[in-house]
Amino acid sequence: MREINQLKKEIENILSDNKAIEIKSINLKDKTSIADFMIIATGNSSRHIQALSEILLDRLREKGINNCHLEGNNSNDWKLIDAKDIIIHIFHPEKRKFYDLEKMWSELIPKERLTI
Repeated sequence: MREINQLKKEIENILSDNKAIEIKSINLKDKTSIADFMIIATGNSSRHIQALSEILLDRLREKGINNCHLEGNNSNDWKLIDAKDIIIHIFHPEKRKFYDLEKMWSELIPKERLTI
């Protein structure tokens, strides 16, 4: 778990260093089996969102995490990077507000764990 926490912090720093805004991490450990953490960030424009996703993929590969998967290639306002145990969403501000993932994943889930 220590390695995942370190990777989460590094991803947050990469996003911050590249001017992503409203970076938020959500612990998913006891909520789902799809990942341990979800990181949500906002980009200023479609170019910024694209650049953030490319920079993040490059840095993850440099760290030896080669099996990352990018979703939203054709989208101008949303990208998702699946970095094994961490899922990163990069949104345009309006889309982030529309989907409101922070609210959905921050709420308590009933006794049984959600499995997807």
